[in-house]
Amino acid sequence: MKWTRRDLLKGLGGLPILGAVWWAGAASTVGKRKERTEILEQLNITPSLPSAVPGISGDPIRVGIIGFGIRGEQLCRSLGFATKEWIADMELEVQENPNNKGLEDFLKQEKLNVQLAGVCDIFDVRAEKALNSFSTSENKIKRYATYKEMIHSGDIDAVVIATPDHWHAPMAIEALNNNVHVYIEKPMTHTIAETYHLRDAAHKSMAVLAVGHQHRQTLSFRTAKDIVDKGTLGHISLIQTNTNRNSDNGAWNYEIHEKANEQTIDWAQFLGTAPEIPFNKNHFFRWRKWWAYGSGLSGDLLTHDYDRLNCVLNMGIPESVMASGGVYTHNDGRNVPDVLQVNMEFPNFNTGSSQQPGKERGMTFCYSATLGNGFSRPTILMGHDATMELGNRLTIWPDGGSTRYMDMLESEKMNPRVPIYQYDPASNSPDAVSSATSQYFADKGLMWTYIDGKRVDATFLHMREWLSVIRNGGTVSCGIQEGFEEAIAAHMAGLSWKLGRRIEWDPELQIIKPIEGIDLDEVLLSNEMVTADFIMVS
Repeated sequence: MKWTRRDLLKGLGGLPILGAVWWAGAASTVGKRKERTEILEQLNITPSLPSAVPGISGDPIRVGIIGFGIRGEQLCRSLGFATKEWIADMELEVQENPNNKGLEDFLKQEKLNVQLAGVCDIFDVRAEKALNSFSTSENKIKRYATYKEMIHSGDIDAVVIATPDHWHAPMAIEALNNNVHVYIEKPMTHTIAETYHLRDAAHKSMAVLAVGHQHRQTLSFRTAKDIVDKGTLGHISLIQTNTNRNSDNGAWNYEIHEKANEQTIDWAQFLGTAPEIPFNKNHFFRWRKWWAYGSGLSGDLLTHDYDRLNCVLNMGIPESVMASGGVYTHNDGRNVPDVLQVNMEFPNFNTGSSQQPGKERGMTFCYSATLGNGFSRPTILMGHDATMELGNRLTIWPDGGSTRYMDMLESEKMNPRVPIYQYDPASNSPDAVSSATSQYFADKGLMWTYIDGKRVDATFLHMREWLSVIRNGGTVSCGIQEGFEEAIAAHMAGLSWKLGRRIEWDPELQIIKPIEGIDLDEVLLSNEMVTADFIMVS
């Protein structure tokens, strides 16, 4: 009996294992156990299991939160602290949609040995919200006026930094210089110079720094690394990855709080080293839209895709970057592009070859983004022998021109139109994803992964790893070296877009190649479009 592709797909969901590992043969009888075994043995892929993490024993780790906005609240929930407002909202969500598992997942989350000891936010409403939810008679949480006051207090062991980008490095460096542990959101830095200063501080410090790329905990990405390392895809010459958003929130037009004014916001502290301008609520709440405080698509969203592919391929810093795009869908005063195309070149990269030595070398990483359309485009790794679609699950198709699978293709044991392998960590678990936005973040590895068929917050796993390394020693999966590579790659993309030219990396000197007459950091920080006049003045 011949099985159709639809029959095979229907059978996928019933596999009772930790994540579904699926084999398919398009034109062959599925019942031929010998053929099935032959393919699986040739692929030799084992789904990755979560790493064992030593417990966080002893006295609670005293954590301070710097920045209690959207991301700061999310990080607190991963530490086990949800605001009263969030819990109330989620209870209403469950009443309207019983399949919403957000609150249930939070309540079932493993308790970490953490004492939330301090909060620092320059908007009074946010700071008071944290105190109202988390400060108790048994655990009085202190509000600090500045990050330096928190770091130097002696009452904080570790800080979580969830601020605008231009504050990431100064806060992290201050903490590391005082041996206070750091969990820092991406991008790790806002300028090139900061990237080196932060790396130096991390190397000298006794404290542990982790960069918030939580997708490194997602099992499909770990399995993808095993697949690539075993040569399943052959030499990968092209990666295509994308950002697809079509909403005000996705375009960083966040809600402006009704109580925001010059009395409730420390505007001078928000600006820091940014250009001095009058109080502006739009800039405060929607800071990602300006280079003075944020890093645009290159630093905010490209960094996700770059790092999740870097954790699979260990490709490092590209030797050159070209970027193009513009403000095409949200002409609202922003100066960061909302459409961006980035090509990163890795001319010496190689993932192994099934052909004669020396024939294959080099790879292009292509990132395409729009904030004006939400059509889902998958991440694709294109190898000589097979193609992988990589998200929260992964699928592999053999290539019709493959050298490695030539015999199986000719005997019709494989068919280029039918996957030969699929790994779905959620196969044996009901999934409550209901929106395109949730699926977008899930496929980036930014929301959850699955352990023993149960959905687990990836950020929780990432922060648990950081806390465990603080207590027990070891190495975090995304530390200063990974953060350095991410930051440099993002800065190269931002520079290329602003200058309209190729930006190159010198792997021997470990620097972005200088351009005569141009201060690269000045270009990165400029809120103005870079023109010939700007370059001449600089």
